[in-house]
Amino acid sequence: MKPIIALAVLGAGLAPATGCNEQSTLVRVDGSSTVFPITEAVAEEFQKTAQSVRVTVGISGTGGGFQKFCRGETDITDASRPIKPSEVEACRAGGVGYVEVPVAYDGIAIVTNPRNTWATSITVEELRRLWQPEAQGHVTRWSRVRPGWPDREIHLFGPGVDSGTYDYFTEAIVGKEHSSRGDYTSSEDDNVLVQGIASDELALGLFGLAYYEENRGRLKVLPVDDGEPDNGAGPIVPSAETVRNGTYQPLSRPLFIYVASRALERPEVSSFMRFYLEKSSSLVREVGYIPLPDRAYVLARERVDSRRTGSLFGGRGSQVGVSIEALLERAAEAPR
Repeated sequence: MKPIIALAVLGAGLAPATGCNEQSTLVRVDGSSTVFPITEAVAEEFQKTAQSVRVTVGISGTGGGFQKFCRGETDITDASRPIKPSEVEACRAGGVGYVEVPVAYDGIAIVTNPRNTWATSITVEELRRLWQPEAQGHVTRWSRVRPGWPDREIHLFGPGVDSGTYDYFTEAIVGKEHSSRGDYTSSEDDNVLVQGIASDELALGLFGLAYYEENRGRLKVLPVDDGEPDNGAGPIVPSAETVRNGTYQPLSRPLFIYVASRALERPEVSSFMRFYLEKSSSLVREVGYIPLPDRAYVLARERVDSRRTGSLFGGRGSQVGVSIEALLERAAEAPR
């Protein structure tokens, strides 16, 4: 997954649009680096069937993507968490209505360098102790995380503060969204994090499971123990199965795209959305993510077709341990 190259491919072979024709043939997408590979794959396949339409896909992080989206600069935004109250207000102020569309499940992988021989698993409590704001300047060595681990520096890598992965992780582990230590190497581009961890024996980092799967020969994943006996015996390895069945907790989450209501009135955007949801199940799996249940895609298509605006989460942002299918069913049954 190389975003710079991929972006060039999306426009390849298409005549540049100009004047009023540009607005009618361009679908503009930005946002989450986690959701990027899914949207990139959908865009590439869509353009094979709609060669007059140009789809651009950028990476600004979930938060940065919502900023552009709520200013009306994009038609669709990728998001690795639900929209937050401040973003709901920004879209309202910008006159941007939106339809929230879940497209996949993902897990957040906790990874180390393969040369790390001491860490074979980690607990939610150890992650909290390591990442909470109070850890800055204090929990700086592996031995401070777990007795018996070496008295060597720990080098942390993680998503930037505009990332939905950052928001979800801090909510799930620290207990408060957007709250963590700040002395770590951050990037909105998960490939940068992969490179850093793969070259540093003392590194520990986190990002979407698909990026680990893509780079499993260069990284080591740590099973996570949430301390809950009903989730299985001990640490759980993140995988398609454990994310789908809900045992990899609390680091399993849904992924989304948001489409502007006004943009849906344009045939190229509505066609792209229809194609996205028709092809999601196969393309999500192809790029290393976990498809939603078939019923969830049916309900998501109905949500788009009926222009069902607003958020399944009430605009409250990240929520841990939710069932997307149940939320979609409930929303479909609610009065308009």
